[in-house]
Amino acid sequence: MSETFPILYSFRRCPYAIRARLAIKVCSIQVELREVKLADKPMQMLECSPKGTVPVLHLLDNTVIDESLEIMKWALSKHDPHNWLLADFKKSEETNRLISFNDNEFKQCLDHYKYADRFPEHSKTYYREQAEVFLKMLEENLNQARFLVSDHITLADMAIFPFIRQFVLVDKDWFEYSEYKKIHIWLNNLLDMAIFKEVMNKYPPWHPGNAIQLFNAI
Repeated sequence: MSETFPILYSFRRCPYAIRARLAIKVCSIQVELREVKLADKPMQMLECSPKGTVPVLHLLDNTVIDESLEIMKWALSKHDPHNWLLADFKKSEETNRLISFNDNEFKQCLDHYKYADRFPEHSKTYYREQAEVFLKMLEENLNQARFLVSDHITLADMAIFPFIRQFVLVDKDWFEYSEYKKIHIWLNNLLDMAIFKEVMNKYPPWHPGNAIQLFNAI
């Protein structure tokens, strides 16, 4: 365990890890970043969190947070410079509703759509149509505000858009010509953010004995 910085076990392309890094980045919290090769997970990570999924945050007091949304909330509880956590009760309720749907129903549909050959019970188109239930919800919200629950970026946007990005990458041509025009604009705005580009920097897989790789180095 590093004596100076919390350790974040991460995987660059994982949407759960992306959203955790986004919160840590915006909150300017320094951590030691350990990029994980999923086919060869380090024993140190598995000792922290036997379930073996990223992200995992190992704090200096040996507390382990191994749920991405909890990592986001932990970081934002330390410092929330852009008001991602909203005091408005109704907007907070809507945030929780959207994230819950994203992390449960939509994520399952996304996995079936992305890996349709593993689920031959239905066609890829069928799985995409199931995922569109969530897209319609987001499109409706974006007809009411610039972002999902507000006219500024909040936790809802940053917790959800990495999954929408993954959905789009399955068939970019289909999405380009789909009816989800507001989502298209919203997603492009978020993908163009400097903070997103920064958290998507590439790092070599971590191995014991490597030099410390700081994330948010000053």
